[in-house]
Amino acid sequence: MPGKQMAIDADLNAGVIDQEEARLRRQEIGEEADFYGSMDGASKFVRGDAIAGILILFINIVGGLIIGTSQHDLSLGAAVHNYTLLTIGDGLVAQIPSLLLSTAVAIIVTRVTKSQDMRQQVASQLFNDPRTLIVTGLIVGILGLIPGMPNLAFLSLAGLCGFAAFRLIKRQKVEPVPEPRITDPDAVLPELSWHDVDPVDLIGLEVGYRLIPLVDSQRNGPLVARIKGVRKKLTEELGFLVSPVHIRDNLDLQPNAYRISLAGVSIGESEVYIEKDLAINPGQVFGKIEGMATRDPAFGLEAYWIEASQREEAQMLGYTVVDPATVVATHLSQLLQSNAHELLGHEECQQLLDRLASVSPKLVEELTPKLLPMSVITRVLQNLLEEHIPLKNIRKIAETLAEHGARSQDPDVLSAAVRVSLGRSIVHNVAGTRPELPVLTLDPELERILNESAQETGNIGLEPAMVERLHQTLTEKAQSQEIAGEPAVLLVAPQVRPWMSRMMRNIRNLHVLAYNEIPDDKRIQMIAAVS
Repeated sequence: MPGKQMAIDADLNAGVIDQEEARLRRQEIGEEADFYGSMDGASKFVRGDAIAGILILFINIVGGLIIGTSQHDLSLGAAVHNYTLLTIGDGLVAQIPSLLLSTAVAIIVTRVTKSQDMRQQVASQLFNDPRTLIVTGLIVGILGLIPGMPNLAFLSLAGLCGFAAFRLIKRQKVEPVPEPRITDPDAVLPELSWHDVDPVDLIGLEVGYRLIPLVDSQRNGPLVARIKGVRKKLTEELGFLVSPVHIRDNLDLQPNAYRISLAGVSIGESEVYIEKDLAINPGQVFGKIEGMATRDPAFGLEAYWIEASQREEAQMLGYTVVDPATVVATHLSQLLQSNAHELLGHEECQQLLDRLASVSPKLVEELTPKLLPMSVITRVLQNLLEEHIPLKNIRKIAETLAEHGARSQDPDVLSAAVRVSLGRSIVHNVAGTRPELPVLTLDPELERILNESAQETGNIGLEPAMVERLHQTLTEKAQSQEIAGEPAVLLVAPQVRPWMSRMMRNIRNLHVLAYNEIPDDKRIQMIAAVS
């Protein structure tokens, strides 16, 4: 069933068939499934009836022998002769209503659900195809030739079936076959409209055919519930409603592969095995586990696909063991969090302001469209999400935009002003409640060069070799801080911070902050100066 449905979806996506043809094919598959399911039930019913008849037959024979020999003083041979004949006769008579009942039940149970009623289906299946009548007539005729059977009734019924089949064949030969007519293709195919243009899914998850049980809601697929949990968690963390994830199967993928796409573009893919668990090495384990070596798709850690029976052993060795649905959900969560700024559009921004207007109507009325157009506000919010700053404090953000919107409509300038107003929450997300903030700074000479370049050209221009050395040095410092369990923070001048943040964004766990974003009550501990 899943394979046939995926083949229909593949033909539909490839344009081989249209929506109407796909609907008809899905209906045929559904009818086929209903038929085989009903036949299974009918066979069980008939089998039960046959077993009951055999049991009754043996009970009558044994009971007749006992009664004949004990109560009627018959010899064993006479008792066998008399009561066997009586039992067979009684069985034949009893099978007539049983046969009729089984036939009626079989007709009702094996009925395929359609818009036709029972009479139309029986007529179409019996009297539209002569082969059905021919087979029925042959079987009944053979039964009529057996000695001792009601030959006249069976042979008459066989002749009637043969006559009906002959008339059907003769009528089909007489009926003219309609000649194919050449029609105008434009007159048959409906005119194209905008409804034929499928919108691009904002968040998409495509799976191979072996992963369908993970996302089948009718079978309580575990991945569906995990994805809902991911959406809820991200919505709470980011401060806006994350769009639904559109799940579909894709025959072009490997059977165990999945692909995550954002606005129609793939942003990540990997493979999982639904019959195995993933044992992830968190950095310190006490032994090696046997399994298929791989990498955790979310964070790139060393991992092994192991059997379910090895789960406890892997946990005792220090591995983090997760099921396939958790692997996919974690990968999805990590990618969506990294690309949160692409999830926010004008519609989501308008909903944020509508919610804010319910509690602060004057603020929203002053902000847009008087001071700033919606496009500028959306761009500022996207800049904040790109810097991993949530939008939960939308009121503070709107107040800052209303304060600075009269002086500038540059999204970068407004984003910097919002960052300063959110400085306390930014530092709290980076370092928590610790009284001191360990920071890295730039060498004074290097910082002077960067400041002069930013003031003269409005942008920072450095040699590629210098940028590469700076990137390498900051990567090493960030790794050292991560090993020590400390946050990696680079503190720079406000005019340099946007450029440094964009250039060093791919350094894991490195936060680039400006001097004016640090709260006044937070002490700074300088660790090293990067030259």
